[in-house]
Amino acid sequence: MWTTLKLPAPAVNVPRDAPLALGRSPAVASGIAGGAGGRRWRDGAVCGSGLAPAPSASSVRSRRGRKIPDPCVPLAASPSRAADDVARCRISSSRSRCSIGVTRLSLSRRQPLRVRSRTVVNCRMADEEALLSPGSSSAAELREREEQAREWAHQPRRIALFVEPSPFAYICGYKNRFQNFIKYLREMGDEVLIVTTHEGVPTEFCGAKVVGSWSFRCPLYTILPLSLALSPRIYREVADFKPDIIHASSPGVMVFGALIIAKLLSVPIVMSYHTHVPMYIPKYTFSWLVTPMWWVIRFLHRAADLTLVMSSALGKELKAAGAAAADKIGIWSKGVDSESFHPRFRSQEMRVKLTKGQPATPLIVHVGRLGAEKNLEFFKLVMEKIPEAHLAIVGDGPYRGELEKMLEGKKVTFTGMLQGEELSQAYASADVFITPSETETLGFVVLEAMASGIPVVCARAGGIIDIVNKEGETGFLYTPGDLDDCVGKLKDLLHSPELRRKIGSAGREEVENFDWRASTRQVRNEMYTTAIWFWRRKREQLSNRFSWWPMRPAPVTT
Repeated sequence: MWTTLKLPAPAVNVPRDAPLALGRSPAVASGIAGGAGGRRWRDGAVCGSGLAPAPSASSVRSRRGRKIPDPCVPLAASPSRAADDVARCRISSSRSRCSIGVTRLSLSRRQPLRVRSRTVVNCRMADEEALLSPGSSSAAELREREEQAREWAHQPRRIALFVEPSPFAYICGYKNRFQNFIKYLREMGDEVLIVTTHEGVPTEFCGAKVVGSWSFRCPLYTILPLSLALSPRIYREVADFKPDIIHASSPGVMVFGALIIAKLLSVPIVMSYHTHVPMYIPKYTFSWLVTPMWWVIRFLHRAADLTLVMSSALGKELKAAGAAAADKIGIWSKGVDSESFHPRFRSQEMRVKLTKGQPATPLIVHVGRLGAEKNLEFFKLVMEKIPEAHLAIVGDGPYRGELEKMLEGKKVTFTGMLQGEELSQAYASADVFITPSETETLGFVVLEAMASGIPVVCARAGGIIDIVNKEGETGFLYTPGDLDDCVGKLKDLLHSPELRRKIGSAGREEVENFDWRASTRQVRNEMYTTAIWFWRRKREQLSNRFSWWPMRPAPVTT
């Protein structure tokens, strides 16, 4: 006992045991009715798809308990796309819309559409090559992303940035990155809302509104302000802004607030991974916390639509840890202001200051935050091997007091924090730059030193490998922990002015290719477009999986 669906086309009798599939012929299956002699299908000319027999091993039980074959969809269409070809189809939220009346709908990974319950749905038919198994990619996807990137390149966007700690008050490696990023986003015509920790922040930056969120001090690293940024005020600010995409720095506390707001507002979210916390934990707290930290990182970045990393090495590590799929990891290209850091800032006055009145002494400079994770105790061993050299340490941090005691009696100058032209002069006035850190996700100070025209000697670890990628030409890398390797390369440079000029000039030429404007354009046009594409695809998949409300088949009256 069945009821008839009100559809405009006549009924068609189909053998009871012939499973059916949607194809590229001019009609699509629009309804199912049952009877003693077979199943009655109502055929309607909608959506450019139709009926074709297809083998199916699966089955469902009818209302009377009798097994009947399950009408299902996938069969590959031939390249010719002939009218009678059978195509795989998926209900999606793109392309031409259609309505299909069916008798029971469910989804599986291998068969995008199965008929299982009587309901009427809206759908858009997708091309065969756009049907993707989870985590896969195809040439069609790449073409679609490229087309969207070209289409959206000149359209202004509304971008909400969640940055923790503040890139305005807290001196850290990504301060220049975010300030330049915001500057060039505004230059490209985008509207930007910045949510960050509240201490010492301006009300606006380069025309972008800055919203400060109440913050607290990290108990394990007290100079680091943290904030959840999930107050009703912050939520209203972001909701009223109506962002096209949310971009949050990670890891931290604020990224949780950004993720929750993104889900509540149904907005795609990009997370950029700046600090490799699992490597820092043993220096500040208990080593057993490394494993829970990885759990947190995996939770966050699996929820993100795209993860940005500062180096390929870090991207590989996140992929190996299962924090993000390979196709959801992008590299945020490095950049440096090659005009602010330039050999022309070389200053005899600054050199006198850095060497404590002995400018003829070979001068090694280090710039950066002074933290326990930076491996700065390595300087003591280096200075014992090169007693004739002078070391200038530019920067500040919680480890400074201990480092001063460690290097007491040696030729070392602590300048504290320098900014602006003073910092540019400190770089350019030295003979060699050194950093022993093995935890850098990128290493902006290395880029700044190279832009200043001085040779660099760095540990072969982290993101620095991507910067000094022509070892022996644009800089030197030493094996981490190998004192003799490091000292040997320092001595070669300090004793050879010609080698210093050669390596310094090559390094300067190399970093001139790293432009902040180009880096921002890449993130805006390529990375954000990819994130939005993944977000839309995920929504379609979730819609397909959960939008069918199972109903008992209604009886059909004849």
